[in-house]
Amino acid sequence: MSSQPTTNSLLRFTTAGSVDDGKSTLIGRLLHDSKSIFEDQLAAVTASSAQKGLEHADLSLLTDGLRAEREQGITIDVAYRYFATPKRKFIIADTPGHIQYTRNMVTGASTADLAIILVDARHGLLEQTHRHSFIASMLGIKHVVVCVNKMDLVDWSEERFREIVSAYRSFSSRLDIPDIKFIPISALLGDNVVDASEHMPWHTGGSLLNHLEEVFVASDRNLQDCRFPVQSVIRPQIDEARDFRGYAGRIASGVFKPGDDVTILPSGMTSRIREIRLGNKVLAKAFPPLSVTLLLEDDVDVSRGDMIVREHNQPTSTQDLDTRLCWLSDEPMNPAARYILRHTCTEAKAIIKKVHYKLDINTLHREEEFDQIAMNDIVRVHIRLSTPILVDDYRENRTTGSFILVDPHSGLTVAAGVLNL
Repeated sequence: MSSQPTTNSLLRFTTAGSVDDGKSTLIGRLLHDSKSIFEDQLAAVTASSAQKGLEHADLSLLTDGLRAEREQGITIDVAYRYFATPKRKFIIADTPGHIQYTRNMVTGASTADLAIILVDARHGLLEQTHRHSFIASMLGIKHVVVCVNKMDLVDWSEERFREIVSAYRSFSSRLDIPDIKFIPISALLGDNVVDASEHMPWHTGGSLLNHLEEVFVASDRNLQDCRFPVQSVIRPQIDEARDFRGYAGRIASGVFKPGDDVTILPSGMTSRIREIRLGNKVLAKAFPPLSVTLLLEDDVDVSRGDMIVREHNQPTSTQDLDTRLCWLSDEPMNPAARYILRHTCTEAKAIIKKVHYKLDINTLHREEEFDQIAMNDIVRVHIRLSTPILVDDYRENRTTGSFILVDPHSGLTVAAGVLNL
């Protein structure tokens, strides 16, 4: 195993692309070449590869854990893996390439700081390349690495690499992705994954791992707008803590400190933070994504679903949402249906009042005439709620700017939405 990291810097990233672009192999190569797998894991992969008649170890087996995935050679579920180098810790979400599993990609990308989009050097940009890139943009991922894979199968051609870079730049110019990096790789052979490639001396931009270790994401977090959705009220029923009243939750954004004046929404009552606890530890300040307990100086009425904010910096309270939705259900959207909208620690009854348009994922053009909204479609809709919720623009706050729609009968999530106020 790798040595213990010397920094607490954590990078969450997701992999995406079309089928057979080599996502799982790339992750396996990262784990293998960074010495982040155990010997018995490697031995099992080597034995399994030999049974399949392969001359090399099939490193994709390190992430493709479901039996159906191993048999079909595809990724179906989101596979989460952890590894570390001396410079950084990483959490990887290996997401599916098949179009019917795009909803899993939404799950994997929703908490990612960076997205790796794989492109097969032989095939260039495909529909899923466009779809996954748009989803990365829609979900507010600011850093994208386009890995042009299987360069060994195009004779390490710099010209072919430049063609794909040009095509992707043309497409992505209409997306909101401020930082895009292009790296030519061979996940199978390891070129430019952890170590620089001897076959492509024309690429001077470093390896993928080098970029992952160096990319700066701390400034992406919103530390200005203080948002603390209350998840639960803690009142121990024991004699020594009879008067204890704490409000537990996960900080969505901003920095909280003892002595800060705060407002509780939606009531509008005010108080001051007396103490911040993380377990039994008292903190001098707290910031996202810490889960903490706030103690206030005043005995005010605070319940689950309330939000603790600053008086002069508050979210928007609204019952009407104009929002983008990614439809996740196998069943087409039913405009007459009623749903449950879940947002932070609150929920409200919801109906879809109007579908403004459906997005053509290849051209990014709006389609105002369509037969139905089916799984993986991305649409702009107007939603009406039974009660107001407290929201921010998703580009400013990924927690308070996003939600899911749930079928009240089956309990299944049917859509995920982001707000652009």
